[in-house]
Amino acid sequence: MSNRQLSYSSYTHTINVPFEIVDIPGWLFSLPDAEFQRCSPDHIASGATFTDDGRRMSIAVETIGEATIVQHYVGEVTQPDYCKMVSISDSISPKGRSKVKVVWELRVKKIDESKSEYSNTVTAYAVDETLEFLAKNNIKFEDAAAARQAAGSKHNEGETPLYAESIARFAIAKAKSAV
Repeated sequence: MSNRQLSYSSYTHTINVPFEIVDIPGWLFSLPDAEFQRCSPDHIASGATFTDDGRRMSIAVETIGEATIVQHYVGEVTQPDYCKMVSISDSISPKGRSKVKVVWELRVKKIDESKSEYSNTVTAYAVDETLEFLAKNNIKFEDAAAARQAAGSKHNEGETPLYAESIARFAIAKAKSAV
């Protein structure tokens, strides 16, 4: 199977902050657990740490559809205007435990001198363990993908504006403290 994509969703939200003051990794790696929870009713917990080789890592626990997902996001790209976070996530559902690869891309682009557009893109892929789990539970890949697409898209649509506004508040607070 060459295409293991289970889902893809991308949403945007305009924020009233200049592009130049946005710092996505600064926000992500200092995000308080309570603020993470305010960004979605499905968010359970978050924290930041490092991989064994010293790369920044964001841990997020949330419910997507019927599954509780424990995400171990490693920063492959961590620029002020763009982060590409990749996780081999634990997926715990009523049928058991498996893994799924999740790529989370957080991006901001300039609209004008005082506004920016935040985009939140999430793509999920089956890994070997996902395929074994589906076979063991007699679930067709297409059915799993349809369920993940529906649940993931709904989740992302709800959290995107709340993430964007949280990033904006962080940027404003950081800019004020630098004065």
